[in-house]
Amino acid sequence: MQMLTTLPEMDRLTQFANSLADATDVMAMTFFRKPLDIEAKADDSPVTQADRAIEEEMRRQITEAFPSHGILGEEQEATRLEASSLWVIDPIDGTKSFLSGMPTFGTLIACLTEGRPDLGVISIPPTAERWVGQRGKPTLLNGTPCQTSAKTQLADAILYTTSPDSFDAAGLAQFETLSKRAALRRFGGDCYGYGLLASGHVDLLLEMSLQPYDYMALVPVIEGAGGVITDWEGRPLTLKSEGKIIAAASAPLHAEALTALRRNDTIGKP
Repeated sequence: MQMLTTLPEMDRLTQFANSLADATDVMAMTFFRKPLDIEAKADDSPVTQADRAIEEEMRRQITEAFPSHGILGEEQEATRLEASSLWVIDPIDGTKSFLSGMPTFGTLIACLTEGRPDLGVISIPPTAERWVGQRGKPTLLNGTPCQTSAKTQLADAILYTTSPDSFDAAGLAQFETLSKRAALRRFGGDCYGYGLLASGHVDLLLEMSLQPYDYMALVPVIEGAGGVITDWEGRPLTLKSEGKIIAAASAPLHAEALTALRRNDTIGKP
């Protein structure tokens, strides 16, 4: 009797992550630019019924498909953190953009194996753009391979950060240092900026105060497109990282930016 072939496990996880993103895209757009109940969390960041409803659905689908897997999300308590496979999810990355009608928010989905981010999805519902990174394979934008820019020097780079409000005084000074050396700087974007980096439109991103659900999905996407993403010390990102993130289009650009950060690791001058 002929045996049926099955998808390799990582391909199965990727297929599931895409179907999960399909569902969350629809949900997000039913709430977008509609009246919302906005509450302040313990850290004063906003949360809406959309964030909570979408994460609840994501958790339901993950648990149904992979009951032994753990889940770490933004809005609910983590479950089975000791599991070898862990989903790290953010139902709406960019809640401030979402509730103010800006179409730059997205859903982030990562699957970690023994703490390593092997799969990452950045899905942007308003623009119908989705970046999927799978370790060892090229990053795909809506099914087509994409690549970071060829920029290798800070002087030629477009530098982005979501908001200067996320930096402390020392971090803001470091961002200002990079800004002065970069070709130009822009603000906003949330996770969308990392998709733009993967597609070659943005060259460098610097952020701090991020949580694992903000950055884990970004790692396979950026690396699979040819970029580099680490903490501000150049170390690989893990669940225990401090939340200071630097992502660059190329290794030389990443190295130059890290050097600038290290030379100005207090309220420094260029």
